[in-house]
Amino acid sequence: MTGTISTREFASITDFSDFAPPEITSDRVLAAIDVGTNSIHMVVVKIQPDLPAFTIVDREKETVRLGDFNAATGGLSEAAMERAIKALKRCCAIATSLQAEDIVAVATSAVREASNGQEFVERVYTEVGLALNLISGTEEARRIYLGVLSGVEFNGQPHTIIDIGGGSTELILGTGEPHRFLSSTKVGAVRLTAQFISTDPISDAEFSSLRAYVRGMIEPNTTKLKHHLQDGEPMQLMGTSGTIECLAAVIAAERLGLVPNPLNGFQMSYDEISRLVETLRHATYAERLALPEMSPRRAEIVVAGAVILHETMGLLNAESITICERALREGVVVDWMLTHGLIEDRMQFQKSVRQRNILKTAKKYKVHFDRSKRVAEFAMDLFEQTRGSLHTWGNLEKELLWAAAILHNCGHFVSHSSHHKHSYYLIRHGELLGYTETELEVIANIARYHRKSAPKKKHDNYRNLPTRYHRQMITHLSALLRLAVALDRRGIGAVKSIHCNFDADAHLLTIEVRAANPNDDCASELWNLDYKKAYFEQVFEVKLAAQLVG
Repeated sequence: MTGTISTREFASITDFSDFAPPEITSDRVLAAIDVGTNSIHMVVVKIQPDLPAFTIVDREKETVRLGDFNAATGGLSEAAMERAIKALKRCCAIATSLQAEDIVAVATSAVREASNGQEFVERVYTEVGLALNLISGTEEARRIYLGVLSGVEFNGQPHTIIDIGGGSTELILGTGEPHRFLSSTKVGAVRLTAQFISTDPISDAEFSSLRAYVRGMIEPNTTKLKHHLQDGEPMQLMGTSGTIECLAAVIAAERLGLVPNPLNGFQMSYDEISRLVETLRHATYAERLALPEMSPRRAEIVVAGAVILHETMGLLNAESITICERALREGVVVDWMLTHGLIEDRMQFQKSVRQRNILKTAKKYKVHFDRSKRVAEFAMDLFEQTRGSLHTWGNLEKELLWAAAILHNCGHFVSHSSHHKHSYYLIRHGELLGYTETELEVIANIARYHRKSAPKKKHDNYRNLPTRYHRQMITHLSALLRLAVALDRRGIGAVKSIHCNFDADAHLLTIEVRAANPNDDCASELWNLDYKKAYFEQVFEVKLAAQLVG
C-alpha cells in the first residue's frame, strides 16, 4: 500500500455504523472501574443520551496495593489479590444498588506486567463475575485524555496531561482535537518506593539514586513530547491521579489554610513543588502522615510520587500545574459513549479511533490496501450472510473480524515465509489504540489462522486466550476469513460479489460467485475455495459448495 489513505477512501472501506451496538435512547446508569497498581477506583454515572452527557452519581476508592509483587515469582501476591477481589465485590455491590446496567472494568500496569496477571483476571471473572479488560500503557493514556476532555475545554491550546500511577506515569499532549502525543513510562509511586526506598526518612544516597533514575526514565518521553510543540508555542500542564491531588492538598493547606473541595482547577507552582519535595525527603513516615489529607498508604509512597512530578515538570520547563479530577475512569465512560454512538460533538474524531489505527498500522507494514479491502468486504459479506444460520456472533465480533481481515497479510513486512505467524506478532505488539489487550489478542489470532494450521491448544497464543468463548470466536471467524482470502486468490478482484444459500435440512452452504469480468471463469478462486473448505466444514458442521453464476 502506497501513499496516504484519504478521507474518501477511509469512508469507502466499510460502513462503520455496521459495527455500532443498538441505539441507546433512554438514560443509562454505568459503572466504570479502574484497577490500578495502588488503588481501585470506581465512578458511577448517569448517561443522558439526548444531551449527550453524563453526571457522576457516586465515586468509590480503595487502596489495595495490587502492585506489592511477590519478589520470588514476579507475580501478584495472594494477599494483594484477595484485597483486590474483596474491593471489586464491594464496588459491584454498590454499582448494583445504584442500578448500574453495565459495569466496565479496566486493569493497568500491575496486572499487565505480573507473571500471574491472566490468572488474576480469571479469578475476578470466576469469583466476582466481572470481566476485567487489560489495556496497554498507550491505551491507558488515550483514555485518560478522553476523561480530562470530558471535564475541561482546551480551546485549541496545547495541554500536557501527567498521570502518576502506582506502576506507570502517562504523558499526553493534545489541544482537544486528536492527541499529538501519548506515552507511558514504567515509573510509578509504588514501583519506585519498593525499588529505591528502604530508609526513613529517605537517605541522601537513596534519594539521589531515585531522582537520577526517574530523570533517566522520563526524559526520553518528555523530549519526544516537546518535539510535538511548535517553536514558541505555549503549553499548559494538567495533573491527574491521587498522588498529584495529595501534593496539591498539602500545598493548598499551607498556602490557604484549607484544602479546597473539590481540588479541580487548583494550581500549584514548580517552586512550591520543589519546596515540598525537600520537606518530604527529610520527613519521617510519621511526619508525612501528619500532613493534610495524607492517608497511611499514601504516606508510604508520596516521596517517590513527588519526585516523579518534580522531575517531569523540570524536564518540561513547566512553571505550574493545574489539577483535573477527571482521569482514566471517566475516560472509560467516554469511550463507552463513543462506541455506543452517543457523542457527535467535539470528540467526534475519537469515534473511529479503532478503525483509523487499523489503517495506520496497515500502512506502516505496507499492506496492499486494495487487496485487504476486498478480503475485508468478502469477510463482512460471509459474516452477514451466515449470521443466524451458522453463527450468532454480533457487531463487536464483526468489527474484530474486519480488523483481522485488513491486517491478515501484514506479516509479509517481516517475511513471506510463515507470514501468518508474523502477522500475529505485529498485530499483538503494535499497541493499536482503542482496543483492550484481549481484543488485540483476538484480532491477532484470527489473522494468525487465516492460513495453514487450524487453531490448536498446543499453540500458546490460542491456549492463553481468556475463555472458551474467545477460542470459539477465533475458530469461527478465522474459518470465515480463510474463505474470504480464497475469494481473492489472484489478488486482481476477479470476484465481483457472492451470495450464500443455506439448506438447513441438507446441512449445505452454497456460495454463488459472480465474476467481475464475464469472460473470467474464476477457476483459481473456485479451486482455492474447494481447497480451503475442509476447515470451514469441520468448524460449522456443514458441506460447502461453490459455483460460478452469470
